[in-house]
Amino acid sequence: MSAVTTPPLDRFPVVLFDLDGTITDSAPGIHGGFRHALATVGHPEPTEAMLASVIGPPMVDTFRSLGMAPADVDRAIAAYIERYDATGWQENSVYEGMDVVLGKARASGTRLAVATSKSERFAIRILEHFGLAEHFEFIGGASDDGTRRAKPDVIAHSLTSLGITPVLASDGGTPDVLMIGDRDHDVLGAAKYGIPTVVVEWGYGSAEEARQAFRSVSSASELGGLLDGRH
Repeated sequence: MSAVTTPPLDRFPVVLFDLDGTITDSAPGIHGGFRHALATVGHPEPTEAMLASVIGPPMVDTFRSLGMAPADVDRAIAAYIERYDATGWQENSVYEGMDVVLGKARASGTRLAVATSKSERFAIRILEHFGLAEHFEFIGGASDDGTRRAKPDVIAHSLTSLGITPVLASDGGTPDVLMIGDRDHDVLGAAKYGIPTVVVEWGYGSAEEARQAFRSVSSASELGGLLDGRH
């Protein structure tokens, strides 16, 4: 946990949520699509360490990091999307208590939005499927054409869609906004705009990643308590 000084969390009128590893456990579908994509381009079966690292960053960056030729990256992405679109998005479940956290935060008047590196259309589909989309004023994600995939870009997209101008940390930062996520991509992406992050420990990040945030929580009830000022 860092020494960042922030006001009590219930004083943040806007809260951005990551999706994978924060609201839903999407590992089965993502891992299934990843394995299918690697098999499609003839890449060896992924190791457990590799599987542990793929949830969070843009998938195209993961494929590139494996040294794939550009044409194979394109084929792998197409194969991944094909499987995820057909079945992978359903291989998903909501973390216990997160529906309650979202419902109470929305009822309190907090403006909620999603900022995920997942394709925006899949994020909307998943949240609608679980009956959670109604809690969010905006659901923002990566664009299908690849022009918006990095976490800072997605965060800026969600802020802009809420009518909030993203201000870089170097220019004073974006006030009154909090990020909730599980990986260092969330922490660092939000930090670009001077936005503090609460890391949820039930996601896919490591203990080291959690230490980069100004606060971490181990349960949905603890997160809910932070957001309503009880902790």
